[in-house]
Amino acid sequence: MIHLFAPESAGVLAQLAWTRVLLAFDYDGTLAPIVAAPQRAFMRSRTSELLTRVCELYPSAVISGRSKADVLSRLGSAKVEHVIGNHGLEPSSRLGEFEARMQLAVTTLERSLSAVQGVELENKRYSLALHYRASRNKESARRAIRDALAELPVATRTVLGKLVVNVVPEGAPNKGDALVDLRDSIHADTALFVGDDVTDEDVFRLDQPGRLLGVRVGESRVSSAAYFLRDQKEIDRLLRQLIRLRERQLET
Repeated sequence: MIHLFAPESAGVLAQLAWTRVLLAFDYDGTLAPIVAAPQRAFMRSRTSELLTRVCELYPSAVISGRSKADVLSRLGSAKVEHVIGNHGLEPSSRLGEFEARMQLAVTTLERSLSAVQGVELENKRYSLALHYRASRNKESARRAIRDALAELPVATRTVLGKLVVNVVPEGAPNKGDALVDLRDSIHADTALFVGDDVTDEDVFRLDQPGRLLGVRVGESRVSSAAYFLRDQKEIDRLLRQLIRLRERQLET
């Protein structure tokens, strides 16, 4: 991985800004800092201001594990044109099917995990999140979650996150599918995606040189992203640079 603001990366963003590029971002840990209580995750005021301007200059998207409605409630004044929720599956023509399958999973998981200390089930209608950040024994909580998932009556895909296990219907679109479909539907030449979690690897693993640039928040030896930001606060630097490059282009 290469730091996005290293000297050898100087031309990467400049090249993107001169194309019809789609800018896409994860929310938690990317646009907003990670917090202990997910419901309190909001962008810093400066990030919100910068994102508002970015959305005026570029086709932009947020692709999040949160529900679409939840993401929309957190964007403030930023007019993000495309918001995709539930790890890439919302919206979809199969939402009714996904909702029915997740409801069956909820019934089983509530029964299996109700007595497990520190495990919280978040029902996002089309996907689920099993948070165990509050557990005093995280290994025991992970084991209980794993055992409960093995008993589900429906086929699911699980993706590990930061002290959370995400549960989505098997066969549902992921973030990579969603990004490619969106990029093609708006006839963008390229896409930039910034994310920080395991679910974002579905984008980073796509092999599309020249058409997709993946940037991870936080350096990682196991990530497939080509570039990284040192921490979440560097998102503001990235947004400022994207604004500067596009405004300079418009002046010429």
